[in-house]
Amino acid sequence: MTERAPFSIQTKVRTYELDPNGHVNHAVYHQYGEIARTELAVAAGVMEGMLKQGIGIVMLESHIRFRRELHFGDEVTVTCTARFEEDKKVFWMDNVITKLDGTVSAEIESTLGLMDLDKRKLVPGPFERMQDAGIDLDLLRAA
Repeated sequence: MTERAPFSIQTKVRTYELDPNGHVNHAVYHQYGEIARTELAVAAGVMEGMLKQGIGIVMLESHIRFRRELHFGDEVTVTCTARFEEDKKVFWMDNVITKLDGTVSAEIESTLGLMDLDKRKLVPGPFERMQDAGIDLDLLRAA
């Protein structure tokens, strides 16, 4: 695998994302992670490649660790990388939400799978399925 920086997006905290305590609402961190996961999947060709096979990506679990508050106007980078293990029906996508000064605000680990859209069941071998579909796995796994 070629060494490259993780995929990332940038965003700025908006007023409507704040809770009554004046910091970003917990659910918004998950939205930031979802935006980065989706953009990475599109860039790597996952969405198009899998949908042609009648397969979609499904979220099975998501865990977040809050490190530092985000406030209105903060600008953040949200990275996203995928991890695969042999012989698993699932794979993982990790996000790190970092302020421009380098402070880590949150870390998200999501467990995902590939679902047959007709049978509504997980399919085995997500890495192999993506590889066969011509997905840019180096982009997905950049670290």
